[in-house]
Amino acid sequence: MIRKIKSSLYAKVFLTTTAMLLCTSLLVFSLLARLMPQTYSNRLNTVLDERAQRFVSELEQVAFPNSGGLFDQLLQDTEINSVELYNGKGEFVPLPTELFAEAWDGDTAYIEQTQINELCKTAPLLSGSYHFSFSDSNERYMLIVYGAAEQIGELQQSFIHVFPFILLIVLAVAFIVSSLYSCMITKPVLEISRISEKMSDLQLNWTVDEQRTDELGTLGKSLNRLSYNLSVTLSDLQNANKRLEADIEHEKKLEQARTNFFSAVSHELKTPITIMKGQLEGMLLGIGAYKDREKYLTRVLEIANTLETMVQEILTISRLETAGADFKKDRLDCIQIIKSYLNETEDLIAGKDLQIHLDISLSLSISGNKMLMEKVFSNLIGNAIKYSPHGADIWISALSEHGRAVFSVENMGEHIPADSIPKLFDAFYRVEQSRSRTTGGSGLGLYIVQEILHLHGSECTVCNTQAGVKFSFTI
Repeated sequence: MIRKIKSSLYAKVFLTTTAMLLCTSLLVFSLLARLMPQTYSNRLNTVLDERAQRFVSELEQVAFPNSGGLFDQLLQDTEINSVELYNGKGEFVPLPTELFAEAWDGDTAYIEQTQINELCKTAPLLSGSYHFSFSDSNERYMLIVYGAAEQIGELQQSFIHVFPFILLIVLAVAFIVSSLYSCMITKPVLEISRISEKMSDLQLNWTVDEQRTDELGTLGKSLNRLSYNLSVTLSDLQNANKRLEADIEHEKKLEQARTNFFSAVSHELKTPITIMKGQLEGMLLGIGAYKDREKYLTRVLEIANTLETMVQEILTISRLETAGADFKKDRLDCIQIIKSYLNETEDLIAGKDLQIHLDISLSLSISGNKMLMEKVFSNLIGNAIKYSPHGADIWISALSEHGRAVFSVENMGEHIPADSIPKLFDAFYRVEQSRSRTTGGSGLGLYIVQEILHLHGSECTVCNTQAGVKFSFTI
């Protein structure tokens, strides 16, 4: 029971409020029960003293034998219980009253004193003593006046009689008021406590009633704002975390790609270097066919040229990775680049008796890096020239469609196997048969083309056509 009370805010507030109300009510009742009779007694004392003062003034103006009528009038007053008269020696003096003349014998004082003692036992009395002299004597008398104070006793008894009923009413009111007060105070606090538990579990799908205008209402509004800000912040953190995870995954893929790339580079460089070393050693030692140095020096030169081309392309890839999207862009004419390259390879085209078919605009401008885009066009057109059979046709298209430049080159020749098309833009990947090392390719040309187009927001695609193979991109 005690544990439940200690763990319940409502129980604590309820019991505390009830105890305070009970103590306050009982204190007020006790003060009333004590002070009201005392106040009433003081008022009666004041009234008794005023009447006694007037009576003494009247006695001083008459002789003792003639004062009986005044005493009779005083004793007939309902608020006067009795009077006593003493001479200067302190001896009791019978009252010279006419109504009680038979009381002039010696037993009068005793009877009156006995009656007074009995009255004192049954009801409270008020008294006052006054000194004076009658007009016919200089002797000093002392008059004691007793006033009836039954009302004071009745008032005290009334407080005692109503105390149980007052106590019941106070208990009922205290329980009702305490219950209402506890609900009013603890309800919002318990609501906030419940919400704080949800907040600790990061459950933010709640709102606090904002109708209150006091401090608790302000706290509720602050919690609502805190919930909204936390929800937005958590959402931003989750999105940022997802982006970070994606970036990390992308970085892992890039790192793996770099590892694979350099592994392939090592392999690709190792093979021609090994061949060159073997041929050079054979020529130096004059072993067998290697005695024909002119023949094998020419082969070594061809391999060296291939290595040089490969190194240049590797350097190009390295520059692409470090440049990112920060490379310089200009307005350049694709048609001019295509025609310039065709002029440079005119002898090769004529030597293979190739037929070039152009479907190009008069001018086609794009935003890009001139040196890189020249490499894209030269690689794609160069591959079409290199891998086309003697006397074949090559179709080159460069047109503007809906504000975009659309380029394609198609050459006659062997189709690319379907399973090789997805790998065609991988570094050092070569399709066997017609696209083998005998053509002198490094396996990096299409990889470089794709990387450059990615930097320009485009992508190269390849497909087999009825006549041969077609490469295209839109930028």
